[in-house]
Amino acid sequence: MASPGSVLIVVENLPSPFDRRVWMEATTLHAAGWEVAIICPTGKGFEAHYEVLEGVRIYRHDLPAEGRGLSGYLREYAAAVRSQFRLARRIWRQRPFDVVHICNPPDLLFLVAGWYKIRRGARVIFDQHDIMPELYEAKFGRRDWGYAVTRLAERLTFATANVVISTNESYRDIALGRGRKRPSDVFVVRSAPDLQRFRPTEPEPGFRRGRPHLVGYVGVMGPQEGLDHLLRAIDLIVRVNNRRDISFMLIGAGPSFASLQEMTHELGLADYVEFPGRVPDEELIRRLSTCDVCVNPDPKNPFNDSSTMNKILEYMSLGKAVVQFDLKEGRRSAADASLYALPNDEADFARKILNSVDDREACATMGRAGARRMEEELEWRHQAPGLLQAYARILGHRRRA
Repeated sequence: MASPGSVLIVVENLPSPFDRRVWMEATTLHAAGWEVAIICPTGKGFEAHYEVLEGVRIYRHDLPAEGRGLSGYLREYAAAVRSQFRLARRIWRQRPFDVVHICNPPDLLFLVAGWYKIRRGARVIFDQHDIMPELYEAKFGRRDWGYAVTRLAERLTFATANVVISTNESYRDIALGRGRKRPSDVFVVRSAPDLQRFRPTEPEPGFRRGRPHLVGYVGVMGPQEGLDHLLRAIDLIVRVNNRRDISFMLIGAGPSFASLQEMTHELGLADYVEFPGRVPDEELIRRLSTCDVCVNPDPKNPFNDSSTMNKILEYMSLGKAVVQFDLKEGRRSAADASLYALPNDEADFARKILNSVDDREACATMGRAGARRMEEELEWRHQAPGLLQAYARILGHRRRA
């Protein structure tokens, strides 16, 4: 079978194959005959600047140490753009690519994609992982010149793209509205795990740290993830409700990691809350498989309300009941697999955690509902056809060019 072409995937915020969505896309495209190369940053456990995995060529570049605040992000973005141009030029010389597949955040990857579209005739797919103006407002709490810049960058990204892949219907609406894309050029491809790889294991009692109950979290630890809400809810559980029988495990890393540990010590919760950091997938699955319930404390705001959080689908894949604030896309994802606390109400979040921990039958019912929903509707095998349809559409654009 002749190859349909060559694709360059550019992603900035996570290394491959750690970025599960990007890796599933890359391997799905490779299996469909595409030649695939990825540009991404290095990261813990992914320090090699070049390697080939499962037939996919991975080119990694270094980034400055993760900073906080707008100036830190600007330094990171400038370094990333330079590396992306350098590596794209190297890849082009080795094998010209037909498609540039850009994955935000941030919305600056249109620079390298636009160059190869204008100068080399490549087609562009925008893989819309985040809505950057809303993310900026969630991080910095204001609409200033930086917010205006993110709106402009988003507009230029949509204008550069021939086809858009959105992670949910809310993002698709933005692509059709603010992005001014035609419905035939926008496809919904959810970031759902592959159940052949992401499946539960036997619980390991050691993760419970000597207590009968374990509550888990996994995700990026940044200012917009609501982990301060979660820690205050844990404080209510331990101190106000006098519950000393629950351990909490917060898996992940990010710019707020150190400050969250400090907050945990200030609240006197260090004996109850564990921070294992970012862990490999195998360990992540073993840890989450041991949990009784898993949580998503993202507060209600325009960004979180419209975003599908990967962690929720991962919890459901492992058959875990979920507790989260009542957000539009969170409810669309989890449906009956979750309890929904009043938005941003830490006391109600604590109550919902206790309700789920104390009612084992209801907790198991929610877990089964989530696993069934993943199997029947949401897992990657249900999403891959949408990805391939988007690429069929880009081939049509290429023929018309």
